[in-house]
Amino acid sequence: MCIAFLAYQKVPGRPLILAANRDEYFARPTQPMHFWEDAPYILAGRDLRAGGTWLGISRKGRLALVTNYREFQRDHEAPSRGGLVRDVLEGMDLDAFNAKLKIDGHFYHGFNLIYGTVDRLFYFSNRAVGGPIQLKPGIHGLSNALLDTPWPKIRLGKELMGYLPLEAGAWRKEVLFGIMTDRDRPKDQDLPDTGVGIDVERLLSPVFITSEKYGTRCSTVIILDDQDGVFAEERNYKKIPEIYTSETFQFKIGS
Repeated sequence: MCIAFLAYQKVPGRPLILAANRDEYFARPTQPMHFWEDAPYILAGRDLRAGGTWLGISRKGRLALVTNYREFQRDHEAPSRGGLVRDVLEGMDLDAFNAKLKIDGHFYHGFNLIYGTVDRLFYFSNRAVGGPIQLKPGIHGLSNALLDTPWPKIRLGKELMGYLPLEAGAWRKEVLFGIMTDRDRPKDQDLPDTGVGIDVERLLSPVFITSEKYGTRCSTVIILDDQDGVFAEERNYKKIPEIYTSETFQFKIGS
């Protein structure tokens, strides 16, 4: 999971609207979004290498997503960051989970985590000073730096969401998928310098990433309404946004 945009407590009747892309090597084995056999209340994709996930929601009202923090530190003994998402979705007490992050967060490679419920949604990065913070209402963007860091693609996504009227009908799934499949590349002078070199910065600069071995593998839209209804759709791509397979889910929290 490398980029996500949230409209949180912003749109009347839709307390949470999430649009996210997972960017990953195409060779990494993955299951698409589904209700897990070993935890049937969890709706998420699954990383078949480490067993966790990058984004999911549960019938109990838990939501979590993780992005990597772009850096060069590598520790082959570090635990999988996708396990943190799984912990939230499985129902770990949020106060206990916040404490766990403060104590154990440094054991992981750099990460950003948004997690909780629609009433108690938190953000934590083990590359930020301080503990978990409760997310404020508004439009937020998250990529591979800290929350709302104004990389060009984060500015673009937040601006496009900001143009939408504050009416539930304006936040249709096709509009959101349109934002997540934008392939425009910013000018070189606007790119961040994260130490990967200009060619890689260019490759990673669009909202939707395309290359031969690495790119955007799926987009996910999740919409929660004020009646505890959940709509979720995941589109898995064949390297370009025009060719994809799709799975759609609708359920009610608590059902």
